[in-house]
Amino acid sequence: MAVNESVDILNSAYLAVEYIDSFLPDNPLQQPFKNAWNYMLDNYTKFQIATWGSLMVHELSYFLLCLPGFIFQFIPYMQKYKIQQDKPETWEKQWKCLKTLLFNHFCIQLPLICGTYYFTEYFSIPYDWERMPRWYMLLAQCFGCAMIEDAWHYFLHRLLHHKRIYKYIHKVHHEFISPFGMQAEYAHPLETLILGTGFFIGIIVFCNHMILLWAWVICRLMETIDVHSGYDIPLNPLHLVPFYAGARFHDFHHMNFIGNYASTFTWWDRIFGTDYQYVSYQAKEKNQEMLTEKKSN
Repeated sequence: MAVNESVDILNSAYLAVEYIDSFLPDNPLQQPFKNAWNYMLDNYTKFQIATWGSLMVHELSYFLLCLPGFIFQFIPYMQKYKIQQDKPETWEKQWKCLKTLLFNHFCIQLPLICGTYYFTEYFSIPYDWERMPRWYMLLAQCFGCAMIEDAWHYFLHRLLHHKRIYKYIHKVHHEFISPFGMQAEYAHPLETLILGTGFFIGIIVFCNHMILLWAWVICRLMETIDVHSGYDIPLNPLHLVPFYAGARFHDFHHMNFIGNYASTFTWWDRIFGTDYQYVSYQAKEKNQEMLTEKKSN
């Protein structure tokens, strides 16, 4: 009975969104995107799209999303939004990070990306425009992927902090106490494989079109680069996502090493009490701000 009621609720929600979508004006970018997508299908093989297309989506998305945070370090006005203001980025750290990133991207992740074509073939994942899901379904699927990845990340990330294995794997990612966007995928190769597995579980569960894989890549990179950016920017649209952790939440993890293990949402840390040091830290900061205001008045 409960399952049927849940299905009815989901169906009703789907119909409601579909009804609202019927009143929205046509997306002016839809036709150019359709033309580009069909051109890609007509001129490239599925293997080329799944392999080299996925690599391009990942690399372009990663470094374009890192670009704002990289530029912020040269803008004095933006420094008031930097979380750990006493720890500026250095060229030496960024160069070290870039070298490790390129190794991970092309020696660890590229071989995994090469399996994308075989994954889509095995599960008969379509590429054609006609079967591409609507925007709201794509959004819901990405949210579902994020929930699955977040659960995987919380428990495996917490395990990597165990004193017996921390220094062998996860310590590499914690070389930077004050994170910056490009450091999001700076990690030991084993960590890339262990935590990266969570990315693929959602794809296996939800993927009904090639576009979801690319959309989820972009969403996941957007999130992880944001929380590693080191900047808490006001009016960040990601803060509209329910229970979104954000940059301050994860920045504290790098600063404190303990707690705040989840990647995207706050609920696992809240349920298991691994955010208690962060909550105490926030309370102290608020009290300090109130004392400073009183003194200034």
